[in-house]
Amino acid sequence: MDTARSQTEAAALEGVYAYRSRPLAEPDWRRFPGWREVTEAEWADPQWQRAHCVKDAKGLRAVVGDLLDEEFYEDWERDRLHRATMSVLLPPQMINTMAAEASAARPGELTKAFYDDPVRRYMLPVFSDRHPVWPSHPMASRDSLHEQDMWVVEGLTHRYPTKVLAELLSTCPQYCGHCTRMDLVGNSTPQVTKNRLQLKPADRAERILAHLRDSPGIRDVVVSGGDLANMPWPRLERFVDGLLDIESIRDIRLASKGLIGLPQHWSSAPVLRGVERVAAKARARGVRIALHTHANAAQQVTTGVARAAWGLLGAGLHDVRNQGVLMRGVNDSAHDLLDLCFALCDHAGITPYYFYMCDMIPNAEHWRVPLHSAQLIQRQIMGYLPGFATPRIVCDVPMAGKRWVDQADAYDRELGVSHWSKSYLTPLEAADPDAHSGSYHYYDPIDTLPLSGQRWWRETRQG
Repeated sequence: MDTARSQTEAAALEGVYAYRSRPLAEPDWRRFPGWREVTEAEWADPQWQRAHCVKDAKGLRAVVGDLLDEEFYEDWERDRLHRATMSVLLPPQMINTMAAEASAARPGELTKAFYDDPVRRYMLPVFSDRHPVWPSHPMASRDSLHEQDMWVVEGLTHRYPTKVLAELLSTCPQYCGHCTRMDLVGNSTPQVTKNRLQLKPADRAERILAHLRDSPGIRDVVVSGGDLANMPWPRLERFVDGLLDIESIRDIRLASKGLIGLPQHWSSAPVLRGVERVAAKARARGVRIALHTHANAAQQVTTGVARAAWGLLGAGLHDVRNQGVLMRGVNDSAHDLLDLCFALCDHAGITPYYFYMCDMIPNAEHWRVPLHSAQLIQRQIMGYLPGFATPRIVCDVPMAGKRWVDQADAYDRELGVSHWSKSYLTPLEAADPDAHSGSYHYYDPIDTLPLSGQRWWRETRQG
């Protein structure tokens, strides 16, 4: 993109986005026929939320009654059979943020609002969402970030010099359609037979801790899965306690979209008491513990989410941060991101951190955004939020890791190929003398390319 054009496009938002502090709300779940008798106490109960998750069309019909046309269910079933890489698991909390402002009283009246809803688009994908010609990029792969290739023990990915990712489990309280760990997380689908963790959970955790004890160069551990909201708190506390006993560990980040999809878990008294214990030990050791969550649309930031986030901060966590994913039809405009970031900052105490470009997994092309669009949005959001709360849009480049979107070394917009480099080696690369000389690639969705670029990919695929 030439400088003059980028400056003009970046300036296009000036004077257009009007900040207003919008109070949070919890949409009235009783608007759905199946939840008309649900009490506030039931809604606040994490076990009630888990027990009433929607997994299939029968479950959704029990909630919405006849407010959705049959065509929606047929569209969903077609996607389940032919495109879905993740099974559906939706807590009531998550469903309740979909089409929250729609007026629906007659049969089928909710259908259009449901189709158009940004949360529905990524949590409950249907076949008509997917791109009809390019549902997958030819370069897409199941473990697109090669995390399992970088396991030093089962579940421990070491792809940065001083940081590791510990995957303790492979389940979540909710499943995102665009999950980057679709190769491992959740139930198998007709399209994808999932890989499985082989070790018993306690053995996996102990092997991870043992490796970290023997690796003084590692200072930062992201504890993830799956989702930690699905891990019994006593087991998670034991693991975090073990991390805090390792002198080299200085930062611990707990990863849970459950703060958004199941805030009732994180605001429960037993969990908050446990957080207080590990936070106190961390402070005594000078270690920072934060929770990273995953909201993609402002409507997901409800009073229940805010209550849980403030509770975690009050219990002693150093920070609660948001790592979203930039997706077409969900949040791919500066307005969308600013609305979300202000909702997080103003009322929930959650710091916007990253927005990732969607990873190159199968059947995700309709979600992915081209690099030049991400670069433009990054420029457009600058100047509105405090510097510490201005999120960075990043491209998680296969084998290279996270890169700010303006760090591409070269970018062919006709073919949609960006080239990236890195300045470090992981332990797995250290023995490779050519590792530093490589160029790493990310690919724009083909339907966003000029016709000449689309033709090149079509001929390449056919040839």
